[in-house]
Amino acid sequence: MCRWIAYIGSPVYMEDLITKPGHSLIDQSLASREGFETTNGDGFGVGWYSEAPEPGVYKSIEPAWNDRNLRQISKHIRSHLFMAHVRATTGTPIQRTNCHPFCHGEWMLLHNGAIQQYNQLRRDMAFAVEPALYPTIEGTTDSELMFKLALTYGLADDPIPALERMTGFVEKLGRRHGVENPVQMTLGLSDGKRLIAVRYSSEHRSRTLYHSRRLAALKEFYPELDEFSDDSYAIVSEPLSEMSELWQSVPESSAVIVDSDGLSVQPFTPRWEPGWVPDEQ
Repeated sequence: MCRWIAYIGSPVYMEDLITKPGHSLIDQSLASREGFETTNGDGFGVGWYSEAPEPGVYKSIEPAWNDRNLRQISKHIRSHLFMAHVRATTGTPIQRTNCHPFCHGEWMLLHNGAIQQYNQLRRDMAFAVEPALYPTIEGTTDSELMFKLALTYGLADDPIPALERMTGFVEKLGRRHGVENPVQMTLGLSDGKRLIAVRYSSEHRSRTLYHSRRLAALKEFYPELDEFSDDSYAIVSEPLSEMSELWQSVPESSAVIVDSDGLSVQPFTPRWEPGWVPDEQ
């Protein structure tokens, strides 16, 4: 389906995760080891935060391995928080507006997975989006609609419950249409202050997701990690290196939050709350 990475910590050049590691995101775009597809060449995107309140974004429909501009900007942009994604389409067109990450205000989201029988559910999903958000839908992917539904259900105020409501709605809608296991997803998202990731699927057989362990205990053995601060973390679809000690698999049906208090993992439980209405915008 797709591969993605997200980083939070001391400012580093984006190439330190996107191109330099032995199994970097560029390498995964050509030769994924744990993805549903080996090749992820249907476009890519990278988003980063700096002093501006809203993220910078660069997207292209080119394969990531074939884009010289991506290699150039990743050498020159340092950021304390960035996310990157290589796409393998599940049926929607290869176009820039369908490339991840998707942005709204300070929020960015990227997704690996799919809504099963999306064409059956798409109309009802779109009609559930807050009217003020509906005109901001630019592409045709299930991922973008999931993002706008999460915003509708309160992402800006309380992210994990909003994502649980979004997922619960899609599951309820899917089963109404006879789709037994509608949701397959790993999500990465940020508002520039924290990094959040979710691993969940309706059938409880989710795509892979990992977070890095605390670096302080590893730097003695791996000097190449010295450029990263002890409070730096990466969340990835699959490990970027052969250092198994560095990576911890995210449990099934879990959410990962990285903020000023460090990294925490909590259960992720979809819910549908009849009568729940988002606050007026």
